Amino acid sequence: MYEIIPSPGTENKSFAEIANKIELVRPFAKTIHIDICDGKFAPNVTFADPAPFAPYTKDFIFEVHLMVEEPIHHLKRWADVGFQRFIGQIEMMSSQTAFVAEAQLLGDVGLAVDGPTSLDAVKVSYDDVDLMFFYTADRAGYSGKPFQEDRLDKVKALRAQMPYLPIEVDGGITEETIAVAAAAGVNRFVATSFLFNIETPQKQFQLLHQSLESLAIKA
Repeated sequence: MYEIIPSPGTENKSFAEIANKIELVRPFAKTIHIDICDGKFAPNVTFADPAPFAPYTKDFIFEVHLMVEEPIHHLKRWADVGFQRFIGQIEMMSSQTAFVAEAQLLGDVGLAVDGPTSLDAVKVSYDDVDLMFFYTADRAGYSGKPFQEDRLDKVKALRAQMPYLPIEVDGGITEETIAVAAAAGVNRFVATSFLFNIETPQKQFQLLHQSLESLAIKA
């Protein structure tokens, strides 16, 4: 099953900006993806206080993408406000095994692989995670970067090994690229710029769904 997951992106400097985007997707979103950057892995620094999210976590599934140094240290505070899915960058972990074990106690766990990073950098069994996450643009950081199809080589390799593991991508998802990603084996798609750069995110969301529906018909 495919799922399109809105993300407010990485440019939000206040919770008011994030809350406004959450309200825009409320009519159609089931899951919301929140990016957290500390300026060490990605060049930008995002709003990173979990507390204001608490009233919203009753209405959606929230996942947090921890693009931070030692993401294991951030898990509990996001779980405490109701986040249910925890995705950490493998490049910033001293122990992938420890991160996975800790996150499993709190909800679903995913490992994120940056655009240039090889799949060989994953050091835990795929059987131990609930999803794998790949960045499909140049490098993680600011939103709006163009999609790079060659990033899907890792998706194809993983899908051949793990037919049923959820695979999620972020980076340059549009009504054209979403079909390319789906054909490679992706079933969860984080969308930011395509949804929020115009005033009608619901219409943009429908365009993405239509692309996936067209792919299913062709199959």
